[in-house]
Amino acid sequence: MTHIVVVGAGQAGASLCAKLRNAGFTGQITLIGNEPVPPYQRPPLSKTYLLGEMPLDRLLLRPEQFYTEQDITLRLGQPAEQIDTAAKTLVLGREVLHYDELVLATGLTPRRLPASIGGALAGVHVVRTLAHVDALAAPFLKGGSLLVVGGGYIGLEAAAVAAQKGLKVTLVELADRLLSRVACPETAAYFHELHQHHGVDIRLGTSLERLDGDGHVTGALLSDATRLDVDIVIAGIGVIPGCATAEAAGIEMENGIKTDAFGRTTTPHVWAAGDCASFPHEGGRIRLESVGNAIDQAEIVAENLLGAEKPYMAKPWFWSDQYDVKLQIAGLNTGYDRVVTRADGAARSHWYYRGAALLSVDAMNDARAYMIGKRLIEAGKHPSPEVVADPATDMKALLR
Repeated sequence: MTHIVVVGAGQAGASLCAKLRNAGFTGQITLIGNEPVPPYQRPPLSKTYLLGEMPLDRLLLRPEQFYTEQDITLRLGQPAEQIDTAAKTLVLGREVLHYDELVLATGLTPRRLPASIGGALAGVHVVRTLAHVDALAAPFLKGGSLLVVGGGYIGLEAAAVAAQKGLKVTLVELADRLLSRVACPETAAYFHELHQHHGVDIRLGTSLERLDGDGHVTGALLSDATRLDVDIVIAGIGVIPGCATAEAAGIEMENGIKTDAFGRTTTPHVWAAGDCASFPHEGGRIRLESVGNAIDQAEIVAENLLGAEKPYMAKPWFWSDQYDVKLQIAGLNTGYDRVVTRADGAARSHWYYRGAALLSVDAMNDARAYMIGKRLIEAGKHPSPEVVADPATDMKALLR
């Protein structure tokens, strides 16, 4: 009987296992996860879950009973420590597990502040796992002062929850604007104003020099010589693909685990999917960090494990919730040279172009613009920037 082992019990790993069963696979499936809980949603962790608006049972992707009913063996709280691709085995604690096909869906690892500047002090947090967010819950209830290091989406979402909880929030960002790597200046300015409106003290062009404290963080020194009293610190300074075990096994890397269009790595009988996998895209290679990619790519890999030979064609989409604003993003803005704006009351959207080609849309509280933009991009339709910018344009008509 064929044994498919999936390492990584996140969105991609769980989706792949479910798809295998749904597609008729009757062999053995083992799903291995570092954490001691069944697969759960990550996006709500730093939003509704941290706010206390979503209980744990709603956070789970599926009830634990599902895995029993589908004959999927869960091995939780047991990280895969070593992979031997020649013997087709991996080590879990003292156990050696054999596989016929191995799928790596190992996700991302958050970057931490260096211990040399106080990153190892108690009260210094990252936001990626359930345990990380549970560790934040009690300090958030107590209130106090929070320092957020990093002005990307993770840092902004954490700042939004903290401000809503009544904490005094300071956010430092080394770049001269928020979201400098992922969004246009117009989107960055929108969220800068939003956070300032909610009382967040944003310091741009500023970095953290060091954290102070005797065991627990009590203060911070910034690069502009400002000293802050802080009770909690959240590092939102980026993530890296969780590939250490795979790399140690000699599996080829290229901005993550390198795969072909079908999800195969260059190592026989080893596949990858989700946030950790880089794959061919429009003549280059890309690695996407999103729920949509994790699900879609994992399901294609599941089908290819069963012989479908389907290439994965990414249709990128993302979202972020901050205060009462839902940001929805369609497409990839890489290489844009022009942004046009549409606004209608509280709804606002920014449309990214490279020449005449529509690349991406950021929609703030504008689900209609998001859906139209997404459909246009996926259909390869490119309305002119002038048409999109014209408030009289019936956007829905552009889909015809």
